[in-house]
Amino acid sequence: MALQLWETLKEAITLYTGLSPATFFTGVALALAIYYLMSTLFRSSDNHHERSRAFEEEVEPLPPPVQVGEITEEELKAYDGTDPEKPLLMAIKGQIYDVSQSRGFYGPGGPYALFAGKDASRALAKLSFEEKDLTGDISGLGPFELDALQDWEYKFMTKYVKVGTVKKTVPVTEGSSTGEPAEGTDHSVEKRAENGSAESHAENGTTENAEKE
Repeated sequence: MALQLWETLKEAITLYTGLSPATFFTGVALALAIYYLMSTLFRSSDNHHERSRAFEEEVEPLPPPVQVGEITEEELKAYDGTDPEKPLLMAIKGQIYDVSQSRGFYGPGGPYALFAGKDASRALAKLSFEEKDLTGDISGLGPFELDALQDWEYKFMTKYVKVGTVKKTVPVTEGSSTGEPAEGTDHSVEKRAENGSAESHAENGTTENAEKE
């Protein structure tokens, strides 16, 4: 009975499709495999989008950058990322940028964490991670290092928001340390010179009078 049904099925397949039974069943199997594969891909894509939306909902949006104005290098150290309530700041060539969006790179535990809260211009120019190069002093750098620093600055300008500048320290001179202005010293020198000149004229006049007598 089963054999008779199979023979009837083969004849029907050949009659209605023009294909041999082997070719017909191969095509059916291939179509089922493609359907299963496509349904799996679409289902995994939907799950991925759902996970992405859930992750975005969990991550809090970053607050807008806050302008800090002109601050000292010592004050800049407070924004190195150790305090999660403060923005993550970094300076290059005296210009301070908010790099909070790249906390994975510049925040604690990141590959460039030692640059945060500092003006690391020299270190960036030299591609150095040494403590002595974590400074904004770029004197003595070569042309290639200055070009590298320019590339870093352009990257910061286009990617991050500038929020302030680093206050430059003015070296204290010897005159200002004693509290006497330099102009006062110059005036006293000029006064002594004038007194010396007057005394010289007086001596010359006395000598001429003595010779006449």
